[in-house]
Amino acid sequence: MPPNGQIAADGVQHVGYIGLGNAGFSMASNLPKAGYKLVVHDVDTARADRAAQEWKNTVASQGKADAFSECEIIVTMLPHGKVVREVLFGDNGIAKALKSGTIVVDTSSSSPFDTVLLGKELAEHCLQLVDAPITQTYMRATDAGESTLMVGTDSEAAYEKVKPVLQTMAGYIFHMGKLGAGHAMKTLNNYIMASSIIASSDSLVTGQKFGLDPQKMIDCLNVGTGVCFPTLDTFRRDGLTKQYNSGFGLAMLVKDLGITKEFMERSRFETEMPDLIQRYLSDALAQVEPQSDHTKCLVGWEKRSGIELRETEKVQDIPAKDFSHRLQGLNRP
Repeated sequence: MPPNGQIAADGVQHVGYIGLGNAGFSMASNLPKAGYKLVVHDVDTARADRAAQEWKNTVASQGKADAFSECEIIVTMLPHGKVVREVLFGDNGIAKALKSGTIVVDTSSSSPFDTVLLGKELAEHCLQLVDAPITQTYMRATDAGESTLMVGTDSEAAYEKVKPVLQTMAGYIFHMGKLGAGHAMKTLNNYIMASSIIASSDSLVTGQKFGLDPQKMIDCLNVGTGVCFPTLDTFRRDGLTKQYNSGFGLAMLVKDLGITKEFMERSRFETEMPDLIQRYLSDALAQVEPQSDHTKCLVGWEKRSGIELRETEKVQDIPAKDFSHRLQGLNRP
């Protein structure tokens, strides 16, 4: 990350950021700290105004496309690729105001196939697209600029230009390949994570039915081969405590699995898993509020099983020694 208050040595000074939701707001906050002049926009204008008030070198677009005219890089963090295209080419789209050569970096969860098509459309206007969706080693890593970005681009020069900007928002950057490769990796990441959510939810309710304690199950899984992101983080801290506040919405996860289904189908690989996972999580979503955190899917499992999971009163930190062996390849020579 460039030193606070200093522009990175990439020649980029002006960056636009569109989409200030849970992840977007905290990710964007790292850019002015690094010295970039930032223009922000969100459909919730109050969030954009708040950013302009709280962060130095930041102004709100006030809904004006021309506000982005000096930006060398535009970062989008929106629900999916179709919204990204609307922001760029819709009735109030900003593409017409961008100067030739501007790079759009889409950090949203989008379809890889939509990304490729959007890249071609942008190229017709002398603009470039880079996909760089996020994942993270722990929830809210975006607050500290420690998320993971998976990058896809057909241009090595574009990658080198946006990399310093990305480094202000991420602790890990993986150049996965051609345009769309970042979004392909993102949907596979979410697919694997969602699979572990289903298995964990099934196990917690059936385990308690048999007489097992859910928290003790989590503790056991975390030092066994069943360890996964829900047991380490989300279910341990937000699910069993019933805080349901991991920062990632259940509706977003259901939406993302739709991208996975399309990705598998268009890749001509036959599997029933994405559809099954999406159906289970959609059923859980129907049992809770539309804006619920994804960890609240456990409520759906509770209703299906006829039991209520025992609440964890206080989450204990996981001892470092329980993980040191994993860094050595599970003690294999």
